[in-house]
Amino acid sequence: MKKVVLLALVAVLAVSVSFANGQQDDGKVVIGANIYNFADNFMNAAMKPVLESYAVEKGAEIQVVDSENQQAKLNDQVDVFITKGVDVLAINLVDPAAASTIIGKAKAAGIPLVLFNKEATEAGAMASYDKVWYVGTDSAESGMIQGQMMVADWKSNPDWDKNGDGKVQYVMLKGEPGHPDAEARTKYSVEAFKDAGIGVEQLALEADPNWSTQHGNDKMAAWLTSSFADKIELVICNNDAMGFGAINAMKAAGVRLPIYSVDALDQALTHIADGELDGTVLNDGANQAKATIDLAINAAMGKDVTAGTGWTLQTDGSKAVRVPYVAVTPENYQDF
Repeated sequence: MKKVVLLALVAVLAVSVSFANGQQDDGKVVIGANIYNFADNFMNAAMKPVLESYAVEKGAEIQVVDSENQQAKLNDQVDVFITKGVDVLAINLVDPAAASTIIGKAKAAGIPLVLFNKEATEAGAMASYDKVWYVGTDSAESGMIQGQMMVADWKSNPDWDKNGDGKVQYVMLKGEPGHPDAEARTKYSVEAFKDAGIGVEQLALEADPNWSTQHGNDKMAAWLTSSFADKIELVICNNDAMGFGAINAMKAAGVRLPIYSVDALDQALTHIADGELDGTVLNDGANQAKATIDLAINAAMGKDVTAGTGWTLQTDGSKAVRVPYVAVTPENYQDF
């Protein structure tokens, strides 16, 4: 009897240790992942569901936590994942300038790491560990595509130049300061006008660390009652959520101005169909999520990270898989 009890106790302890170490009895790869902020429309609606469903489809287990836009909280969450013994980390940085901290933790634990959506901005960070990779986009590309759409429409609609001065007077909802996407979109969307020989004048620019609809609404409402309200000829939004807020504010004020955004969320497609949004850019969160899972599983199994997938690592030293952006217009929105 004592032998039976002892064997049962050993079995229970073995299961407990296995669970604590993040390993499943069925041999599943366990992925420790986060979203920098569940309040982010794009991350929570476009990426998180696919991360979870695709991991299951690929036979892995994934644990996704909310870092609540706090880098310190993410640091602690990574420590917990390491203590649990997950097989691989899939991390959406809160602060791109703090990548070395996360990479250092993964390296010390010998755990592969896939960063996604927010690219490290620290020089040399990605080169500091041979088991870290990045999945995301070419940040500049979204701004370039958005800019090209706006330039084409500006040329096709001469009445948009309300004061006839040949310049575009614009306001911009930027998004999170320092975020590679926000910075690149801010730069390249406007440069498209300059490259086309069209003058620009920035009337106002507002940053929002949360990329939120509410902030977009509040700021656009304020602009529409400002001293320069009648001068606004174009509204540039660096994501859809802020654009939704700007659209709400314009509707409340009975105003319709040309407006463009980025992400191509379902609601954005509805706004295009309703004639309330002039264009957006597909930020392909679904394929970014799938690439993240594919690389994470391969890394955990010690394989080449792109083995058996359609993804390609860049050869520029960035160790990145980049998913392309696509222009979404009133002419093609039904394709998405």
